[in-house]
Amino acid sequence: MQKRILGKNGLEVSAVGLGCMGMSFAYGPPKDKPEMIALIRAAVERGVTFFDTAEVYGPFTNEELVGEALAPVRNQVVIATKFGFRPSADGSLRWTDLDSRPAHIKEAAEASLKRLRTDVIDLLYQHRVDPEVPIEDVAGAVQDLIREGKVKRFGLSEAGPQTIRRAHAVQSVTALQSEYSLWFRRHETDVLPTIEELGIGLVAYSPLGRGFLTGKMDQSTSFDSADFRNALPRFSPEARKANQALVDLLADIAARKQATTAQIALAWVLGRKPWIVPIPGTTKLARLEENLGAASLNLSADDLREIDSAVSLIEIQGARYPENMEQVTGR
Repeated sequence: MQKRILGKNGLEVSAVGLGCMGMSFAYGPPKDKPEMIALIRAAVERGVTFFDTAEVYGPFTNEELVGEALAPVRNQVVIATKFGFRPSADGSLRWTDLDSRPAHIKEAAEASLKRLRTDVIDLLYQHRVDPEVPIEDVAGAVQDLIREGKVKRFGLSEAGPQTIRRAHAVQSVTALQSEYSLWFRRHETDVLPTIEELGIGLVAYSPLGRGFLTGKMDQSTSFDSADFRNALPRFSPEARKANQALVDLLADIAARKQATTAQIALAWVLGRKPWIVPIPGTTKLARLEENLGAASLNLSADDLREIDSAVSLIEIQGARYPENMEQVTGR
């Protein structure tokens, strides 16, 4: 597995990481824990060194899963997790209850350390920007954790350019984690130039468009009742029918390259910049191996131009989140 560097302070990770959220959260019922532990360890055996989780996934159970799976190989891998939500009365976490107060950040980090079975978090992100807490205070709290040896590096997720600059001025930001794929490129206009200027890496979540860019679904695909894609406008049957043009384009290129549609989509992300690391998620070994194969699929400059030119003619239909979710999960 090829390696890439995130940020000027030199965080080396596998060129393709593994997003672990879907093993416990969001895409239907939680998957079988022993099977997911085996999958995570299979990823390590295949050269993956970068694993992504968060306290809100589950909540809490995904961190526990990742911690148990990676405990035997802890010194070989990089674990990233996230803070930023206030527990409700029953102890659960909701996306709408943001809380990045410094005292809470430190409490959340301590809890994550225990669930992850580790004494240090390699990369700690603020999961979503909290408008009630100055980002300088957030960066300062993580800086304290770094000084205490409990965290190695600081990250942000779905933050805008000015927030990134203000945070980076207090504590060096190693990576920004944001959605980025062939069907969500909004960050190219302002965010990507900002982080390139500052020497911050991009960790691209949902690089396969939450599964749509794999070519494995169409307008007739149904989702489990617990799958949050049911609530996403971009996954309405009408939007999927309209957006099939993008998948068809990728499939044509994949056929020429003797690759899969998913591999072309991931190779495009990898080809954008050397400091971008996609973290596709999966719960199946075959899909894991397929995704990792994208790291060895080199798209030439001509290939990338061809894809960009063709994609520019396709208007993606459907918002990525409903309006009430976009306020929290967007920038």
